[in-house]
Amino acid sequence: MRDLTLCGLKQALENRTYTSAEIVGAYREAYSQDRSHAKPLNAYIEFFADSLDHAREADALREQGKGGLLNGLPLAVKDNIMIRGKEATCASRILKGFTAPYSATVIERLQAQGALFLGRTNMDEFAMGSSCEYSCYGPARNPVNRDYAPGGSSGGSACAVAARLAPCALGSDTGGSVRLPASFCGIYGLKPSYGTLSRYGLIAYGSSLDQIGILARSPEDIALVLQAAAGVDPKDGTSAETAFPDLYPLAPLEFKGRKIALVKEFTEKGVDSEVHEITKRFAGWLKKQGAEVVDISLPVLHYAVPCYYIIAPAEASSNLARFDGVQYGYRDEAAHSLEEMYVSTRTKGFGTEVKRRVFIGNYVLSSGYYDAYYKKAQAVRSLLSRECQKLFTDIDFMLSPTAPVPPFPLGSKVDDPLAMYATDMCTTFANLTGLPALSLPAAMTKSGLPVGVQLTGAMFSERSILQAALSWRKSGESI
Repeated sequence: MRDLTLCGLKQALENRTYTSAEIVGAYREAYSQDRSHAKPLNAYIEFFADSLDHAREADALREQGKGGLLNGLPLAVKDNIMIRGKEATCASRILKGFTAPYSATVIERLQAQGALFLGRTNMDEFAMGSSCEYSCYGPARNPVNRDYAPGGSSGGSACAVAARLAPCALGSDTGGSVRLPASFCGIYGLKPSYGTLSRYGLIAYGSSLDQIGILARSPEDIALVLQAAAGVDPKDGTSAETAFPDLYPLAPLEFKGRKIALVKEFTEKGVDSEVHEITKRFAGWLKKQGAEVVDISLPVLHYAVPCYYIIAPAEASSNLARFDGVQYGYRDEAAHSLEEMYVSTRTKGFGTEVKRRVFIGNYVLSSGYYDAYYKKAQAVRSLLSRECQKLFTDIDFMLSPTAPVPPFPLGSKVDDPLAMYATDMCTTFANLTGLPALSLPAAMTKSGLPVGVQLTGAMFSERSILQAALSWRKSGESI
């Protein structure tokens, strides 16, 4: 049953082929077996002990003819999305022991439709990373090859879905953290338009960039969850007046008459030759479906990564200032003064990558460098948004690789932050502009590693993007 997609499990539950308790039991057994593996995937930080109880409750509701759109369907949740009464640590020592006092709006909406949660998944600490190696719980492993990184920061969520330890999972995407692991693990990963999913209850990294995303093995699964969770939230002033009430069941897209831009800046310098070739072959498949594929150049995209790595650390340094040992999580009790407690708590509680980004953020926001760095980065961001808005008046989708490289071995980039940051070259622009983007599994390299391609659309065009991905999945073709 673990080979079924989320929609397949929904059908099986409705047909009484399986019960929710049987489904959760199968995932629990698979999780236990993986923990005894010589190289465990480490996808989960915690598999919830009460998940089976919630499954039995869902079964009882089903027998009474009750329950919502997702009744009895299990999902995994990234460790930075709060579930009331459960720990939420962002894979950081500084938040170990912190229990969420309330649930994120997305969690509440999914629960209202009957969803239940299997556990919380591993991640890069405070969502800062591209490989799921910056975690106080140790790195997650790629289920395709356990010696390789699963991508990050939502690597645990992607790993769980790809390894059939969950049918679907929630992640968060600040600069590509849903799409990159989706590409590395060979599944689908959607970063919705900024504001589509409420950020209330998502522990913040970069507030103007963060967005909860969805990882699954089918675009239909993503559509099902998105329909249940999307919509304006009074608790989140940045949420948008948009919803997708009839997204599920999802219909394939007719490509005839569609115009798709293949971006020069994402197919040249810094892109692996196999990744480049797979992206070109996918463009050829789109042409065969009747789409017009045009080559374009958007030079401002060259500045997306440096722009992102000024704005994101700046926002992080502000958001993470609250973790000082006073109210949340870890506190160094050996400190002899308030100032010493602040310094010691943050020094011991934060990992290397988090400290690096906090330092960068404080630097670019300091009085001597604000104009030189942060202000200019915001100007570039505005220019990028205008250029993309103009572009989408003439095209339907932008096509690019999801990541410039295939999955890389664990440990190969963890001590080289610039090399790690470069893996975000194709994804950060969507967060800077707020655009929706989806990574879909395109092909495998000659060495058997997954490669994803990315479709980006205009604001709130999630329906069309998912329909395009469904057309690809239903074609069953290989490139």
